[in-house]
Amino acid sequence: MAISPLRLALCGVSLGVLVGAADWPQFRGPGGQGVAQAKGLPTTWSETENLAWKTKMPGAGASSPIVVGKRVIVTCYSDHDPQNMQQLRLHVVCVNRADGKIVWDRELEPSLPEKNKVRDHGYSGPTPASDGTHIYAFFGKSGVVKLDLAGKVLWRSSVGSGLHGWGCGTSPVLYKNLVIVNAAVESRSLVALDKQSGKEVWRAPGMNSSWNTPHLVSLPGGKQELVVAVKNRILAFDPQTGKALWNSDGIHDYVCPSVVSKDGVVYAIGGRNSQTVAVKAGGRGDVTGSHQLWRASVGANVSSPVVSGGYLYWMSDKNRTAYCLDIKNGRLRPEGLPALCVHGRCRWQALRAPAPRWNHGSGRQAGVPDAGHESVRGPQHLRRQPGGGRQPTVPAQRPLPLLHRQVGCDQRLASGTVICGQGGVFMPCPRKKLGCGGWL
Repeated sequence: MAISPLRLALCGVSLGVLVGAADWPQFRGPGGQGVAQAKGLPTTWSETENLAWKTKMPGAGASSPIVVGKRVIVTCYSDHDPQNMQQLRLHVVCVNRADGKIVWDRELEPSLPEKNKVRDHGYSGPTPASDGTHIYAFFGKSGVVKLDLAGKVLWRSSVGSGLHGWGCGTSPVLYKNLVIVNAAVESRSLVALDKQSGKEVWRAPGMNSSWNTPHLVSLPGGKQELVVAVKNRILAFDPQTGKALWNSDGIHDYVCPSVVSKDGVVYAIGGRNSQTVAVKAGGRGDVTGSHQLWRASVGANVSSPVVSGGYLYWMSDKNRTAYCLDIKNGRLRPEGLPALCVHGRCRWQALRAPAPRWNHGSGRQAGVPDAGHESVRGPQHLRRQPGGGRQPTVPAQRPLPLLHRQVGCDQRLASGTVICGQGGVFMPCPRKKLGCGGWL
């Protein structure tokens, strides 16, 4: 599938307003949870409404932008010709957050041979990460690249040479002095590199059919575990050493959605037959019998969930349904169809919403407001939070701009039900074929 050149855009109530002060440093934002504290995000935009700027990028891409101070960082690729792969180039691009002007464009040569065609998202699916002083970008077989904020390449390291028709869709995670990547496609390994030198620090095998980004789970006492979902299992590691800590029965299929956590409990969804699993972290060895709290026969094949206010939310990419599960027991909340919000009121009825334009690339995400949101103004389009995957957001009380990117697509998209939870409007459902160039 050919993906047209993308555009990066900032939506806001006026040209003079900037995005909120907080950085969005990695895939799905701080902690990888897909939750933003910003309020007043725009709910509609067009060429003439709520558009602060729009900038054409050097090429196509499916990664999310990240925000580092006054900079917006995004990756893309250009000059793709299946008959002449020597022309292919990878890019890390820095855009001025205030006016959308390209500050620098670092062009990189790929490590060939590559697949002459990658389904859905091309050659720049992973979202970069930043520690505030440097940028770390992952390009699959072409490796992990460290750049300074001026765009100078400081090192480049390979994590494997494997290829797949779906390409690479996992994003780097930073932990203390390490850059950690799920190199399931490239070497079936979880790999940690030293941030300073790019040298390999540890490698853990067993990344089987896994297209999700690892997640750092916080435990009492300040400890953290690195958790990733693979085919049939959920695996936890010591992020400093790569030592295997615990494992549990997981999703019985390849796994695209990233796990999330709350209060030391890990929630994983995925699989073509829709599964959700909750496991208490902190155990050792096989904890299926001792720490697995519940399993539900609902889920999503690609969309990652969000946990907020005692509930787990996601948008299914399979059955036109938005889900809300009670994290205490894995039951749909409420039973049957969740309450629907119309102009701030929750009703027990189905509601049709405007069709979102949702690219079927890697890392599709469902985003929700935090529990503190109170003001809601009815069903809205799918929107993207700054830097974090494709995420619907909700209106709140004060205006704030929003970053997203525009790509070409020929995937199935659709209108559908909109649900509410904790005072927010959520997710129109995908399943209708629309033309190219839609807003994410």
